[in-house]
Amino acid sequence: MTGTVVVALDRFLPDARRIADALGAAVIPYGPDAFREAFSRYGRIVALMSAGIAVRGIAPLLADKWRDPAVVVVGPDLRYAVPVVGGHHGANELARDLARLGIEPVITTATETRGRESVEGIAARTGCDIVNRDSTRAVNAAVLDADVPLYAITGPGIVVAGPGVSLLVRKGEYVVGVGCRKGVAAGDVVGAVRQALEQAGIAPGEVLVYATTRKKRGEAGLLAAVTDLGGNLVFFDDETLNAEAAPTPSRASLIGLAGVAEPAALAASKRRELVLAKETYGSVTVAIAR
Repeated sequence: MTGTVVVALDRFLPDARRIADALGAAVIPYGPDAFREAFSRYGRIVALMSAGIAVRGIAPLLADKWRDPAVVVVGPDLRYAVPVVGGHHGANELARDLARLGIEPVITTATETRGRESVEGIAARTGCDIVNRDSTRAVNAAVLDADVPLYAITGPGIVVAGPGVSLLVRKGEYVVGVGCRKGVAAGDVVGAVRQALEQAGIAPGEVLVYATTRKKRGEAGLLAAVTDLGGNLVFFDDETLNAEAAPTPSRASLIGLAGVAEPAALAASKRRELVLAKETYGSVTVAIAR
């Protein structure tokens, strides 16, 4: 979903078109299916109506804060713009965009009201995605109490972090889960990953991260391969991997895991959807999720 749309009651359509012109947005007249259409097609929604109508319209459609569109309510008097969904995910920015029309943004997210930057804000500013999204609640809460250190690693490296640390990497849509036999050669891993990406019709630049089990932290060939691929490698613990579904039977049960490639891909994915079930290429297994 991309782009912006203004949803407005018929009597407010002239103002809706003025807002749309300023934002480069589309307009949808309010009706029974207006918000459903907006949710399916757009990433940012301005609801020109009372907050009650908007909230009742969007409530049945809300699914996941990482995927739901950003929604801002603008009252009929055009005085205030109030983010009601996705403040950290584009709604605060959208409300501020409306300030150029003299509409005052009303920001309620805790970090912003304290003059501090959220994890999501840092990711947006730096053009990154957040790999371990469950971490943001703890990190943003910590930001309210003190300055949280920000570390930038620009070269090849390994980060071992707990659940209260957010990992930001370059933007990408897909996660490549990788399993391999002990002593695997870097060339074998690179070849397997490239075959899998080609098979799925995915360009290397669309990969968010590569993921595997922490039991493979000592595999020099795997580490070198991900460096050659220009990616970031994330290691997951046993508990995290075993919490994910492993649709395809795996020999990883011999090391106490339900699987490696598929659970690792799913654990770091945004939508928890496999786009390529586990494939075996010699001594390497690869699965891809988004």
